[in-house]
Parts: sequence; structure tokens; C-alpha cells
Amino acid sequence: MASALLEVDGLVKRFGGFTALNRVSLSVKPGERFGLIGPNGSGKTTLINCVSGSLAADGGRIRFEGHDITTLAPHRRTRLGIVRSFQIPKPFTSMTVLENLDIPLEYATHGRAHAASADEEAKEILRAIGLEPKAHLRPAGLTQIEMRKLELARAMAARPKLLISDEAMAGLSSTEVDDILAILFRLNEQGITIIMIEHIMRAVMEFSQRIAVLVAGRKIADGDPKAVVRDPEVVRAYLGE
Repeated sequence: MASALLEVDGLVKRFGGFTALNRVSLSVKPGERFGLIGPNGSGKTTLINCVSGSLAADGGRIRFEGHDITTLAPHRRTRLGIVRSFQIPKPFTSMTVLENLDIPLEYATHGRAHAASADEEAKEILRAIGLEPKAHLRPAGLTQIEMRKLELARAMAARPKLLISDEAMAGLSSTEVDDILAILFRLNEQGITIIMIEHIMRAVMEFSQRIAVLVAGRKIADGDPKAVVRDPEVVRAYLGE
């Protein structure tokens, strides 16, 4: 069995007297498609913020490729290969779609890439994600799904080993959900480990090899997707049936 790429061990996060994460533990294997679900307020985003480094944990440990990164700065975690996309895309509005990839590409290569090679890599990412025809537009000229694709393209430009996709399909039509799923499957086939946070259960079930469920800051289930959604505690707490 492959050793874990990401290990979260007994993670605790408090906001004043409120415990947002109550000793949460999980592991994600290299190349795995991992779903993280739970109702609003369950702690999903808090967990991901702790993993990516934008929040400091109050207890527990986080390891990536066997190294303790619990206190590592967010930019250093990105350089290690932990990259997240955001539910609400925030591209650089004054730059073109292509230029929006330049900054994460330069960061991922520590500024060593030649402009021509970085530009070609950016075009290749846009080609793979279906945005090449929009390369010279500014983000204001994109549709909602194209904005989501740009958010994924910006994440890809940072050369992730672990991509955390945070509700990349929220508000999209069924066909658009399928488009994003196809992109995530292709990225995973290229060797990128993916954690999907998503409320659209069809997408989670289709994509995930394993699912963990958070409710009120606790992990209540972790395992095969079909078994997890039949778990009585999950049904009561999450599905409401």
C-alpha cells in the first residue's frame, strides 16, 4: 500500500469558544481522488485552510510527503505542491487570461523560467482546460464556467502534487458540471492527487474513490462512497433522510 501523501492527525481549530475542528484525522494517498463532504458549517473549509496554511491549527499535526508542515508558511506549502482553487474565482482583472497564469508559473519555477517557455506552458494549460481561444481576453469577458476553468488553470500553473478543488461546480448546469468533472479526471490521470469539496452529490459520487464526511467539526465517516452515503449517521446528519 502506498504511503500517504497527506496526513492530518488530530487537527483542532478554535475560534474563541467555538471548536470548528475537533480532533479531525484523515489521510490521502498519492494519486487518489478524495471527496470531502458535509453540511454548511461542518468545518470543510476550515480544514482546507489549515492544510493550505491560511489558518494556523490549534492542535494536531499535518504531514505532506512524510514531512511535518504544521507550522509552515502558506507560500512554502505551495512550493511543496499543495495548491487549492477557490469557489469564488478572483483572477487579476487587469490581465488577460494568459497573463493570469504567468504569476503562479513564475512562482512555481522560482522565477527561473524563460518568458518564452513560461508562455508556452501557460498556453498548454489553457489548451488542456479548453480556454486557449480566450487566452487574450480579460476575465470580465468570460462566462461563469470559463471563470471556473480559469481558476483551475491558475491552480495548475502552480504545478500541484495535491490539488484541492473547493466547490468548483457550484451554480453550474448539469452539462457544465460534466465539463469540470472531465477536467478533474484528466488532471488526476496525469498523476495529480485531488481533494474535491463539493455539495453536488452526483459529482462527488462519480469522481471520488473515497469520501470523508465532516459534521459539526467531527469526522463521522470515511470510506467507500457507496458505503458512506448509506451510513445511518451520515444519512441523519447530512442527507436529512
